[in-house]
Amino acid sequence: MAILIKTDREIELMRISGKILAEVLEACSKMAQIGVSTKDLDTFAEDLIRKNGAIPAFKGYHGFPATLCTAVNDRIVHGIPRADEILQDGDLLTIDCGVTYEGMVTDAARSVGIGKISDEKKRLIKTANEALGKAIDLAKPGVHIGELSLVIQETIEEEGFHVVYDLTGHGVGRKLHEDPIIANYFDGNKGPTLKAGMTIAIEPIFSSGTSKMKTLKDGWTIVTVDGSTAVQAENTLLITKDGCEVLTELN
Repeated sequence: MAILIKTDREIELMRISGKILAEVLEACSKMAQIGVSTKDLDTFAEDLIRKNGAIPAFKGYHGFPATLCTAVNDRIVHGIPRADEILQDGDLLTIDCGVTYEGMVTDAARSVGIGKISDEKKRLIKTANEALGKAIDLAKPGVHIGELSLVIQETIEEEGFHVVYDLTGHGVGRKLHEDPIIANYFDGNKGPTLKAGMTIAIEPIFSSGTSKMKTLKDGWTIVTVDGSTAVQAENTLLITKDGCEVLTELN
């Protein structure tokens, strides 16, 4: 599959999609408090997306049953929100969401602490945001995908954390998952070069204890094999003529 360059019209639609998604993630992050269920967050997010004239991009995607992927503690990605999953003091929660607006998709995630969290969980969240931020700072035409992967890996491993190798970032826009793959580690391959008009989702994903993962019986939820805490941070970017524009952050 070729890497897609978006038209001006597609980019404008992605800006709207990204703004809606940023507002949803901001509101869900504030709502995520002790005693709230992940299903409550999911219902709230879907309602807000639809009120803005958009569609949840995850719901129904290969049969996924929810608007959000909610990952608590050792859940890495693709957790299905549940009414009986109640947020507890000390939890680390990742909220991952996609929005489709007039056919164009954006994808982003935020990790937040619930109540009083451990120093290690604070460091996981801080490192995820730093790794994402450093990759965003690098992203511009002429830069290789592998350069983004390398800075993400270095930031994670400098803190003693473990990249989950099988989970990656990706192109996004006309579909939820497009080329190129954006690994969170450098395998020696520089990969494709960024060009103006590309739209990509960068998402550092790692854990405090292991690179290994397993899928639960629900067929979706991926967890660390050792029960250690995982974290994710993600934004959708537009590569511009001289840098990049983050489409999924509030101005």
